Parts: sequence; structure tokens; C-alpha cells
Amino acid sequence: MKRREDLSAPRAVRRIGVQYDADVFGNFSESIANFLGTARFLVWQSVVITLWIIHNSFAPERFQFDPWDRGLVLLTLVLSIQASYAAPLILLAQSRQERRDRVTAENDREVAERTQADTEFLAREIASVRVSLSDMVTGEDVNNRLDHITDTIEQLTRHVERLGSERVDEDPSAAGPAV
Repeated sequence: MKRREDLSAPRAVRRIGVQYDADVFGNFSESIANFLGTARFLVWQSVVITLWIIHNSFAPERFQFDPWDRGLVLLTLVLSIQASYAAPLILLAQSRQERRDRVTAENDREVAERTQADTEFLAREIASVRVSLSDMVTGEDVNNRLDHITDTIEQLTRHVERLGSERVDEDPSAAGPAV
């Protein structure tokens, strides 16, 4: 069987034939690891160990299940077993969190790239609209030109009226026939 480059995932073929759902087991191990990392767990563990030591130190010898004079061997064994299971479960939870973080970072990077591309596209579009608008005649330009034309027509009208009145003053027959 060839070994894959990525050794973080188990092989598909199992030697013993035991099958399990990796996600269910991962969620279970994460819940345990999350509980082991709380102050509540430390308090409960401290209370149990304290009661264990007190019971096995002061109880009559026939009721002691882990005698003090033998060095609390059973307590040591229980704590060793707990540590031997806790460490891999915590590592498993950390690796699952790392994978989720990696996927999230990749998604964030892709979103950032798309956002940057969209922003650059919109900036180019706004620049082209600005260029187009700079060549376009605005309402203010039209109003200014209409005002200029109106002023010019008024000046021409006054000029024509002056010319007409000067002609009438010079030649009464140029004013036209009397009605």
C-alpha cells in the first residue's frame, strides 16, 4: 500500500476492520477537551482528589481502597490514565480547530481577493464616468449659454430699436406709410 503525502488523515483501509465516524468521534473528543480546559473541571478534580486523599488517610484500614502507606497507587494510576487520554483528545481537538481555522483563512483570503477585484473594477468605472461627465454639458452650462443668448438678443433688439428711431428722426418717410 502506498503512503500518501498527507499523513494527517488515516488510511481508508483499516487493518482490524473497525469503522467509526471521524466527525462524531472528533466532536466527542472536542467536547471532552473543552470540558477538561475549564475551571469547573479543575475544581471538581481538586475536590475528588482531596476527598480521595482524606478518605484513604483517615478512614479505618478496612474501608481504605488506596492506602496512604502504599503511596496512593490507585490515585496515581487514575490520574495517569486521565492524562494519557486527555493529551491525545486535546491534540485532536486542536488539530480539528487548526483545520477549521485554515479553511476560514482560505475563505477570508478568497473573499478579500474578490473584494479587491470588485473595488478596482468599481474604481475604474467611476473614473470612466468622471471622464464622460467632464465632456458632458451640464444644466448650468446650458443656463449660462441661454442667459448669454438672451442678453445678446436683448442687446440686438435695443440696437435695432435705436437704429429704427434714429432713422425715423432723420427721415420721416423712412418710418413707413402712415395708416
